[in-house]
Formats: sequence, structure tokens, C-alpha cells
Amino acid sequence: MVRHIDLGETTADRKKSLNSFIRKGEITLGGYQKTRIYGRLDCLSGKRMKVEHRVFFKDETEAISNGYRPCGHCMRKRYQQWKANKL
Repeated sequence: MVRHIDLGETTADRKKSLNSFIRKGEITLGGYQKTRIYGRLDCLSGKRMKVEHRVFFKDETEAISNGYRPCGHCMRKRYQQWKANKL
């Protein structure tokens, strides 16, 4: 199950909270709810997704246990491994 973290009410509050969680290492990956894909926080594909559909994970184990797959752009090697196991 995806953990729900209260990031605040305003955009400024959410940005501040998110940066704090990233600095503490509590968030290391981002995901997209609609496609169930996770990737690095600096991924260009991830940066294009709508804010309201973003989710965050502490690590790959958490992302995978929630049914997400690796991003084919920023995590190409992990994506290829995932794809080979799915075929």
C-alpha cells in the first residue's frame, strides 16, 4: 500500500515538505499513479507528469511492492530486467 504523507495545503508548503523528506532520505523515487511507473526524482519524463498524479517512495522495494514498474528512460537497465521477466 502506498504511504500517504501530508505535504501541506499550499504549493509552497508542499515543496518545502517534499524537499525535507528528500534531504532526510525518506523519499528517493517518484512514481506516476496512472501508469504505475516509478523512477528517479530527476527524470525528465517524471517531471512532465501532473502533480496530482505523483506518488513518492523511499526505495525500489516499496515501489515494486505497490505494483509499480521501473521507468524505461531513467532506469533503463532495471526496466530491461523487468521487461525480460514479464515476457
